[in-house]
Amino acid sequence: MVVLQATGDIRKVSLWLGHTDIQTTEAYLRADPTEKLEAMGAVVPPTLKSGHFKVPDKLIASLHGQ
Repeated sequence: MVVLQATGDIRKVSLWLGHTDIQTTEAYLRADPTEKLEAMGAVVPPTLKSGHFKVPDKLIASLHGQ
């Protein structure tokens, strides 16, 4: 949508997305924004624990060839 707003040309958006047919691009433009937000909300980002990584002694030993 940002590219379309910036250029005002659906053909450029179609080329940028790699679509061979402008009708494919139009399908994306007609999609309901509410549905897009719901789909994005359904994808849960991975949870990461904060902290520091401590290399196990076995790993260090294997790197030294012991």
